[in-house]
Amino acid sequence: MTDRKTPHPLVAIIPVVVLIGLLVIVISLFGSDALSGGSQMALLMGVAVCVLISMTVYHIPWKTFERQMTSTIGDVAVTLLILLSVGMLAGSWMISGVVPTLIYYGVQILSPRFFLLSACVICALVSLLSGSSWTTVATIGVALLGIGEALGISEAWTAGAIISGSYFGDKMSPLSDTTILASSSVKVDIFEHIRYMVITTVPSITITLIIFLIAGLGHNSDATLQVDQYTHGLAGTFNISLWTLLVPIITGVLIARRVPSIIVLFTSAILAGVTALIFQPHILAQIAGDASLSTPAALFKGLAITYYGATAVQTGYEALNELVSTGGMAGMLNTIWLILCAMCYGSVMVASGMIESITRVILKWVRSRFSLVTSTVGTGIFLNLTTGDQFISIVLTADIFRNVYDKEGYEARLLSRTTEDAATVTSVLVPWNTCGMTQATVLGVPTLTYLPYCFFNILSPLTTMAIAALGWKIKRRKTAEIS
Repeated sequence: MTDRKTPHPLVAIIPVVVLIGLLVIVISLFGSDALSGGSQMALLMGVAVCVLISMTVYHIPWKTFERQMTSTIGDVAVTLLILLSVGMLAGSWMISGVVPTLIYYGVQILSPRFFLLSACVICALVSLLSGSSWTTVATIGVALLGIGEALGISEAWTAGAIISGSYFGDKMSPLSDTTILASSSVKVDIFEHIRYMVITTVPSITITLIIFLIAGLGHNSDATLQVDQYTHGLAGTFNISLWTLLVPIITGVLIARRVPSIIVLFTSAILAGVTALIFQPHILAQIAGDASLSTPAALFKGLAITYYGATAVQTGYEALNELVSTGGMAGMLNTIWLILCAMCYGSVMVASGMIESITRVILKWVRSRFSLVTSTVGTGIFLNLTTGDQFISIVLTADIFRNVYDKEGYEARLLSRTTEDAATVTSVLVPWNTCGMTQATVLGVPTLTYLPYCFFNILSPLTTMAIAALGWKIKRRKTAEIS
């Protein structure tokens, strides 16, 4: 590999400043519509600035950026397929009556005072078993959001509970790809990694559950009228049947058998489509624009639109109409475009050496156990902001600090735990990160709206720094070199 000069940190930070500045402008101008084009353009402008500086000042050839982008975008190809499958699943679970049935019974069973606590615990258990926060949010999370709305709970609070629980379960599951990646990146046994994460994760989720419990107990809204409207509206529009719940049950069995996420999502969407043909033919005909139900072609046309396009079902209640409307695969296209732009930005920042230059500055501040862990946390968050993908953030954070932890005599599991506490859980808090944009799209709640209520995700990096300051369960070799 040809030696080249690493950009000066003050130069390397320019594309970051440009990106953040443009994103601030875009979000202030477009708000929740920022994902419809403005954020993508901001990322591409960041790419342009990085490439311009690199090619003119440091003479880095375009082929270097092209190779990195090809490699990085290739790595997220499966992620894009998962997103399309999520779009199929979201549409089919709604139109088939799965989500309406869950909402119908859920609003009658769950208490408004304990709803936030229940939502967080339910999502934590599902994510722990599935190993996927994305699958959890796209399935039970969507249903819980509808139940919360019917109970008069703020969608921001509900989304925060869903995401907090989902990322706790994902983080602690041996089936999780991020958990496997974080442990394998520094060669730590996955179960040792999970056991060590308990030290920081249990305090974070405990505080989170207490907050949701207190917030729920303080909920004074009388949702009886709204619950009645939702149950009457759903029962009058959909064929509410417990048989439709076979779809989530079979989905749960597939998850328990450790079937890959993309296969689970696609299979579940197909099963939901069959369920829609059996139980909701009138809805499919309405979507297809053929109220006569005269031909099977109309039903399959309605099903095809459910999978790939936007659907609108009239229930007689405006708020409920909005809840049961879906975007299908087409609704995920802005997210996919944003992911591609974010991957391009992360690729050029890595290929130019600008990420390396900035992290070198961070490493100079490492003087103690606390500063080492804090620097790791800061790097993980910084990489989530700049590369737009949690997988890249996990790998780069591990690569940057592996030798430093070894030199200072700290166990590798401290690095793997800190990487998870920083890079994994904060990715969903960044609007242009793959996780942030995906969950915002699936739930229909902007990232910056739910961010203040994702208490587990906010507390995790703070807890890991607090534990580092205390030195609890952090061992160090006596022969370690002191910086």
